[in-house]
Amino acid sequence: MNNPKVSTNKNDLKTRLKKGLLIVWSLLYKRRYLFRSIGVALGTLMLSILMLFFMLRLIPGSSVDLFARTLVSQRNIPFEDARILAIQILGYDPDQPAFVQFWNYLVKLFHGNLGQSLNDPNLSVNSVIPKFLPWTLFLSAVSLFISFFIGMFMGSKLAYQRNALKNSFRTAYIVISGAFPDFIFGLLMLIIFATKLKWFPTGQAYNPSYSTPGFNLKFFWDVLYHGFLPIATYVFISSSGWALSVKGSCVTVMGDDYIYAARARGIPDSLIQKRYLRKNAMLPLITSLAISFAATFGGSPLIENIFNYPGLGQLLANYIAAREYFMIVGILFFTSAIIILANMITDMLYSVIDPRIRRGT
Repeated sequence: MNNPKVSTNKNDLKTRLKKGLLIVWSLLYKRRYLFRSIGVALGTLMLSILMLFFMLRLIPGSSVDLFARTLVSQRNIPFEDARILAIQILGYDPDQPAFVQFWNYLVKLFHGNLGQSLNDPNLSVNSVIPKFLPWTLFLSAVSLFISFFIGMFMGSKLAYQRNALKNSFRTAYIVISGAFPDFIFGLLMLIIFATKLKWFPTGQAYNPSYSTPGFNLKFFWDVLYHGFLPIATYVFISSSGWALSVKGSCVTVMGDDYIYAARARGIPDSLIQKRYLRKNAMLPLITSLAISFAATFGGSPLIENIFNYPGLGQLLANYIAAREYFMIVGILFFTSAIIILANMITDMLYSVIDPRIRRGT
């Protein structure tokens, strides 16, 4: 005969397992938006890696042979030995099957090796990013946030004060700013204010006379002084785009009931714009702002080249001119990964700000 105590224990165990599975399923279901965002980010990252890998395969000629010739001249070794050494350093063998090449490329990336210079065996992407990235971040981040707040102010004014005379000047600014190519405006700024008037320097991130740059007021003002022209160029070119985006968002928000209610209560227009209009119109732009900030990690090759500013953008342009394929691909992968990560974090934060996204409504 069956022991009733054993049967009871089995039933209790099954009940507990079912309860545990239900709790786990409930947690997973509640966090489904989080897992979906992570899954999309990982899928996008893998797609970008795949595209970068095929970029390497489409490179004309043999990058390994080119690097091997560099090693021959530098180390005075036979070409066959140099080629074997080049394959080991680069982590890329063109004679292997495509699947094996892709697997080795993945392993190299996830070990933190973003790429090796073909002309200098001692130079890698990992060594240049910490040196040039801070200047790119300073230049681009300051420009981005200044242009965003200018665009926020102008866009809300354009949407709320449609018949105001000042809107003609704002519209003219947006049209001129949007029509100017960034490199043309940058050249004009450089010629007028640096070459002709000599008010600002023609290049560098700070005065080379600083032997040991540090966090002090004098050095900070010198960095701002050297970065003024590229920052002004960034702000002038990008603020019009933000103004138009904010205007569209504000027009949508102005149709909501709480705006009409605020007007009916006699709240001043300046207060409506500040507390009701701009605050709620900014929510849809959070994703764009975060992605734009992440994109600053790649710098702007044209602007940084024009002003001779030592950022990742100028570095990338120099590597393109020198055909440093592995360095180019490494910097592009770094930028892509930052943009994907920023997009994922923004999606998560946006789901916290707006609970309707978590519910899928």
